[in-house]
Amino acid sequence: MPRLVRLYIIQTLIGFGLSAIFVAALLSLNVANLWHLVSSSPVGVLAVLMLWVFNGIVFAGVQFSIAIMRLADDNTPAGGNRQHRMQHDLVPIPVRTDEVRRTRRI
Repeated sequence: MPRLVRLYIIQTLIGFGLSAIFVAALLSLNVANLWHLVSSSPVGVLAVLMLWVFNGIVFAGVQFSIAIMRLADDNTPAGGNRQHRMQHDLVPIPVRTDEVRRTRRI
């Protein structure tokens, strides 16, 4: 199996695991009286399943995007003081003007 596919599957499973923890925390803390709504409704199991799947899709996408961004190469300049030299090479140039600037007073 290619490395990218394996990475995607692992990160998706982690995202759905985080979603399960999130939904369990929502139900156990009874946020917005959710536990009562789910336990007293005949379709409460379907509601919990939908909550888990939809949050799982979001968490899996975020988890995979973070994993992909962490794979990026480090683009910092290496082996020199290029940034240091550029800052010292800048010299202000005086500019003379014959025009007198008038400030507007309110």
